[in-house]
Amino acid sequence: MSSHLETVDQIPVSSGAELAATLLSAPEALTGLTLEESRVVVSYMKPRFFPAQTVFIREGDASDNGFMALLIEGDVVVERVTVSRTEPVTIRVLGPGALIGEIGLVDSEPRSASCTASTDVWCAILTRDAVNAMISRDPMVAARLLLGVSAHIAERLRDTNRQLKLYARLATAMREELAQGSTPNAVRKAE
Repeated sequence: MSSHLETVDQIPVSSGAELAATLLSAPEALTGLTLEESRVVVSYMKPRFFPAQTVFIREGDASDNGFMALLIEGDVVVERVTVSRTEPVTIRVLGPGALIGEIGLVDSEPRSASCTASTDVWCAILTRDAVNAMISRDPMVAARLLLGVSAHIAERLRDTNRQLKLYARLATAMREELAQGSTPNAVRKAE
């Protein structure tokens, strides 16, 4: 999706806030928030615009890690540098309604992946400071949000575990196949 937005000043804040609340309360967001609770959360968020090709979360960054983004418009590519590679590998492509960087909202560790706007992107940003303010002013909503974010992170962890099990099975099958190919009988047959 290509955006017609050029700067954050062009974001229609009132209609954007309602769209953000609708996306945040949608089942796909995995937050479990009602529309009314989502409106409260969105009131703590700030709109942010990223032009296409902007890396707005950088893997390993420990200085700018205290926020998450709700993707309102555009597409984001999530990439990670893996073992024995120098170029990043695309993990997933996210669209409107996706939560991005939510682990950074709950811990202070370096970012685990890079996020690049593949199109012009409009996000609603929720900082750790804003969550702390929400905990003071709207504790029930903050608790529901943090439970929802935790469930979202847990689902990603389960998905990663499923992938690791699949890779382990593949690695075992490959080792067995290689071992069968290097037995003395296999060597004699090859001669």
